[in-house]
Formats: sequence, structure tokens, C-alpha cells
Amino acid sequence: MARYLAGRIAGLALILFMVCLFTYLIFFKLSPDPAVMICGKTCTPERILQIRTLLGLDQPFFTQFWDFLSGLFAGRDYGSGVNLIHCPAPCLGYSFQTSQSVWEMILDRLPVSATVAVGAAVLWLLAGIGAGLLSAVKEGTWWDRTLMGLALGGASIPNYVLALSLQFVLVVKLQILPFPTAVAFSDGPVLWFQSYLMPWIVLATGYACLYARLTRANVIDTLAENFMRTARSKGLHPALTMRRHALRPALTPITTIFGMDFAALLGGALITETVFGLNGVGKMAADSIAKNDQPVIMAVTLLAAFFVVVGNVVVDLVYTGLDPRVRIR
Repeated sequence: MARYLAGRIAGLALILFMVCLFTYLIFFKLSPDPAVMICGKTCTPERILQIRTLLGLDQPFFTQFWDFLSGLFAGRDYGSGVNLIHCPAPCLGYSFQTSQSVWEMILDRLPVSATVAVGAAVLWLLAGIGAGLLSAVKEGTWWDRTLMGLALGGASIPNYVLALSLQFVLVVKLQILPFPTAVAFSDGPVLWFQSYLMPWIVLATGYACLYARLTRANVIDTLAENFMRTARSKGLHPALTMRRHALRPALTPITTIFGMDFAALLGGALITETVFGLNGVGKMAADSIAKNDQPVIMAVTLLAAFFVVVGNVVVDLVYTGLDPRVRIR
């Protein structure tokens, strides 16, 4: 187990290093000159040169990349003398638009994205797996056809269409929910729940439909296995047979997909947060793309990659509890 974890952590570090390298190459070497973007259209060549020197852009590429990489762990200094600016670890640079620390910007907005992701994940797991199980047990009946028809229709609706429709019906017409805002739980649990309910529903709908179809297919395949026929022939109660023998192998593939989906959402639900105006990581990424704010875009990219890679490792460990056949020794 220890050797396996060491290997996975080493692989994780290598993948993140390669992501950092290619992301830095794309945003700082293949994109427009950051010094020109910071300085503006009416800037003089002398001022552009000063900014390039301040940011270290006059150094060789690998020197710049090493400064960026070491800044993630030990911080880094921009400029020298009276112009010295210290960026504490983890240093992701400063926004070209607001001059604010990118790490502080992420910390301010990450709780909103985490709230949206966790709430939506709970909804889509309950709805998707529940509908898939019911459809598999009632295979061929009107329950099965109705649920799978709804799943197909729900998966076909774009997030922004569903978001705008819910706002129009629930907020404008019926006025039973407030317009979503980033309300803290301490401001009132009821208001907090009402404010995030529509983003949860919008984000969970597509995932729930996908999970329902996958769960149905996996459970039907598992129920046809020889060990399931053996369990039924022993006279075990159908509910016990389903819970103890069918669910664990059937849900193992769902675990893989959930780990990837949830980890990616922690990096920001761009469309949902933008439509509802929630000031999370996804909306920050959308605003930064519109303004070509390279440090923020790169930081969000690295954050999403980190969550996805770590999510893969966590899924591998969870496998050992779900399926003894892949247990790590």
C-alpha cells in the first residue's frame, strides 16, 4: 500500500509539473506580451521595458519558469530596490486588471464554487443513482421507459437554457425564490439554501441524467451475472441481494466518473456561475478570459488540473473499498 501511494504521489507530481510547464509556455510565451497588456495602448517603449524587467520577462524562458515554480512553494520577489514587491507562497502572480494577488482572488471565490459543486453533487447522486436503480429493477416497464425518456430529454437541455427558464418561472413569474446570490450560510440557512437551489438544480440536471443511464446499464449487467443468480437461488431477500451483492460492483464505474466530474467542478462551474452571477472561480475565469487576464486564467487552469489529478488518486483508493478484486496489497 505504501509503495503504491508513493508511486501515485510521484506520478501526481510529474503530471502537475508538466501541466505547469505547458500552461506557462502557452500563456507567457505564445500569448501577447504581458508587459504591453499591463501598460495599455498609450504606453511608451521605455515603460514597457520597465514592466518586463519588473516581471522578469527579460530573463530566459526556463529561468522565468523556475521563478514561477519556486514561487509556488517559497514565494518570489518582483523588481528590486524601492520597487521590490514580495509575493508570498503560493505565488500565482498578480492580476493584470486589478493588481490583486491571484491566490487571494481564488481564496475569496473558492467557497462559492465549492458550495455550488457540493450541493449539485448531492442532488445528482441522489437523483441519478436512484432513478437508475429504479429503472433497472423495473426494466421494460413504463417506469423504465418514463425515467429513461426524462433522462434523455434532461441531458439534451443546455445549462444556460435551463438556468434562464428557471429564473423566469421561479423568480420573475412565481416569485417563490430570490435571485441567486453568494449568500453565506451564517447569514441564514434558509436564505442560503434558497439562493443556491437554482444553481444546484441547473448544474445537477445534466449529470443526474447521465448517471441515471449509466447506473441502469451497470445494474442490469450486474443482475445478469452468475453470482447474482447464485445469491437469488439461496433464497436471499431481493433487497438484501441488491444492496449487498449488486450495488457495489455496479457503482464502481460511477465512482470513477464522479471523481472526475466533482473534481472538475471544484475548479469552477463557468456557465452556471456566469448565468446566475455567482462570484465563484468559474465566473472569475470567464471574466478573465474576456479581459485576457493571463495570470488569473493560468491559475484557474492549474487549480482545475490539480483537483482532477488528486481526484483520480482518491478514486483509486476508494476502489479498494468498493471492489475487493482491485484491493491494493
